[in-house]
Amino acid sequence: MPSQKILEQKQEVVRALAEKMRNAASGVLVKYEGITVEDDTKLRAALRKAGIEYSVIKNTLTGRACEEAGYGDMKQYLSGMTAIAISKDDPIAPAKIMKEYADNIESFEIRAGFIDGGVIDQKGVEELSSIPPKEVLIARMMGSLMGGLYSLAYVLQAKIDKDGGAAAETAEA
Repeated sequence: MPSQKILEQKQEVVRALAEKMRNAASGVLVKYEGITVEDDTKLRAALRKAGIEYSVIKNTLTGRACEEAGYGDMKQYLSGMTAIAISKDDPIAPAKIMKEYADNIESFEIRAGFIDGGVIDQKGVEELSSIPPKEVLIARMMGSLMGGLYSLAYVLQAKIDKDGGAAAETAEA
């Protein structure tokens, strides 16, 4: 039977992971098997650069943290070697990076994820990964707004030119 000290350490791991999950914008759970050290190093570097925390934690502890954080439905995806990527700020980044690596490494597989207080399956994570980055979405929105404003300005200018030309002809006569 484990000692009290070991139990306390495990409980602290569960509490810390549950807290990270509660405060996160999103997270992705992956099957972490058959990845080479080189690929793992590249993956961890990409995740670190994006501000994503990546951990390999025992499934029993991850399952308890999921329950504690309100993502109990994720427990069904905890089998074999699993890892979790959690982002505090960007809800799309973990899905994008994990999808990229899952596409390139045959044995690396997306299992599930969480976002906005709900659990999403593999398909949901893949759909999330296809959303453009925040900057692109903002640029598209601004372009849409600017297009409408330019059209309005063009119509108004045409009206002014038309009315201004008629006023000039009337003044000359």
